[in-house]
Amino acid sequence: MENLEITPVTVENAPALASLAREIWTEHFTPIIGGAQVEYMLKKFQSAPALTEQMLSGYRYYFFVLNGRTAGYTGIKKDGSSLFLSKIYVKKEFRGKKIAKAGIDFMKGICLKETLKSIWLTVNKYNGSAIAAYNAMGFKNIRAQVTDIGGGFVMDDYVMELKI
Repeated sequence: MENLEITPVTVENAPALASLAREIWTEHFTPIIGGAQVEYMLKKFQSAPALTEQMLSGYRYYFFVLNGRTAGYTGIKKDGSSLFLSKIYVKKEFRGKKIAKAGIDFMKGICLKETLKSIWLTVNKYNGSAIAAYNAMGFKNIRAQVTDIGGGFVMDDYVMELKI
């Protein structure tokens, strides 16, 4: 792979992280869940205040930087004996360069260091490209779930897991 760095995000970088989230989410998720739900979720989960609050409560965020350019980000949190992969997103122009796979490999290293047994995530049932990528990296679909997130919206997801 080209020169990929995975760099920690600090609370001070929350506005830059929120801006990146807005760019990726607007492009990728609007066709899947619609503009109104994208806006709601950006404000509730991916705004600078929301991201700051998450970081202060144990979430760890990292930027993916490819050849000096920010290509995406990920957010993780320890969950018992597992690692919860809350967010992993790559800008459209950088997709197909195995950045997400490098991110998952990075998380596997965290799991080994922290003696965690698995990585788990939720993925929208209609996000076919992400589901295919997770399957290719060894994740297994363990159940479906619908979560009410307020504002008249739900997340209609699969829960996927990768044993370490």
